[in-house]
Amino acid sequence: MEAILSIQGLKKHFGDNKVLDGVDLEVSKAAVTTIIGKSGIGKSVLLKCIAGLMAPDAGRIALNGQPISWERASDGGTHCFSYMFQNNALFDSLTAFDNIALPLRETTRMKAKEVQERVESILEKVELEDAAGRYPGELSGGMQKRVALARALVTKPDLVLFDEPTTGLDPERKFSVFEMIADYRERFGFSALLVSHDIPEVFEVSDHVAWLDEGRIKFFGEPDQLNAEAETALAGFLNKANYGRKK
Repeated sequence: MEAILSIQGLKKHFGDNKVLDGVDLEVSKAAVTTIIGKSGIGKSVLLKCIAGLMAPDAGRIALNGQPISWERASDGGTHCFSYMFQNNALFDSLTAFDNIALPLRETTRMKAKEVQERVESILEKVELEDAAGRYPGELSGGMQKRVALARALVTKPDLVLFDEPTTGLDPERKFSVFEMIADYRERFGFSALLVSHDIPEVFEVSDHVAWLDEGRIKFFGEPDQLNAEAETALAGFLNKANYGRKK
């Protein structure tokens, strides 16, 4: 499949700690790719380097074959990618409408009427029209997730980065969020790169899985290839992850 995101030799060190030590990864268009790995291994650091929230020490990141740029969007308000944070990162002092409108107002030159039309359109698509004037504290956990996802989608990105999108949710709600991501990916046509520790649930919506360990991607393939993988360390990680989930 054609790659939308290509990462080559990406490095990020914090002192002597080589968190990312030569990451190579390709994310296919119109697919969900999930990064798994132990806690603290660098999964979120990788997403933040892609999103420009951290500067890598070395390597290349390209989107649609071109080096990623974080320049201000044109009047059309279209970005190549967007980022959905852990725990939603909604602003308590802003309504659902204003939370969703924020990236358009801050990073584009769209006129107020265009922003309103764009936000109203996506509110309708994610079935949140009645919640437009409500604040995050007045919304259920599931509705907050939809507001956060709508904010990530309002710029019409080609690629959406999801950093632990089910953090703090119970098992039933976690599965609902994964289903929502898969459903909206098909409806909106974006590609998705997820970081998740919810194993094996996340595999149900993943087209590809990348295992990050010791600063590098040591496995990349389809979910059903994981069980056939002979790599002892990966098998051990999967067994521990599943055991922890069942306890």
